[in-house]
Amino acid sequence: MTPTLLGLCGSLRAASTNRMLMLDSVRAFGACTFVDGNLRLPLYDGDLEAAGMPPEVQTLADQITAADAVVISTPEYNKNLSGVLKNALDWVSRTKGAPWRDKPVAILSAAAGRAGGERSQFSLRHCLVPFRPRLLPGPEVFIANSGAAFDDQGRLKDDRAQKSLTELMQLLRAETAR
Repeated sequence: MTPTLLGLCGSLRAASTNRMLMLDSVRAFGACTFVDGNLRLPLYDGDLEAAGMPPEVQTLADQITAADAVVISTPEYNKNLSGVLKNALDWVSRTKGAPWRDKPVAILSAAAGRAGGERSQFSLRHCLVPFRPRLLPGPEVFIANSGAAFDDQGRLKDDRAQKSLTELMQLLRAETAR
């Protein structure tokens, strides 16, 4: 059976290095049905929720539920996860069921700074804990100076980073068999 891998990119920019990292992680994961989750959601608003769950939010929650595993690539905005990603987590938390419960999840980050998004990963892990996914502890993939980290095909140039990414994604793949 071919596993379904859901990818969530915390940056909306088309040329985002986090998008490149997420897509490179799909190659490292191997044969799968890849679903690129849409995080272009309205800002969370209780009045919107009371009027009915926005369809794009329900679609995202359904994609999380249906996925065998999730990979999240988060930028670091002001030493934290992006507002786009936090907004998506807040919306999904308001849907029926528990989409994240026991879901295998790998976290990646790419950032212009020298820490490669370490703080954004820490804050993302903190935000995910209440949903009780199966967060992989590592290897941690932090891509520093991300503007220079990818080749023309969107693959990581650094062999050590590619090795860590491949190991993390193979561990995520193994978690889909559990």
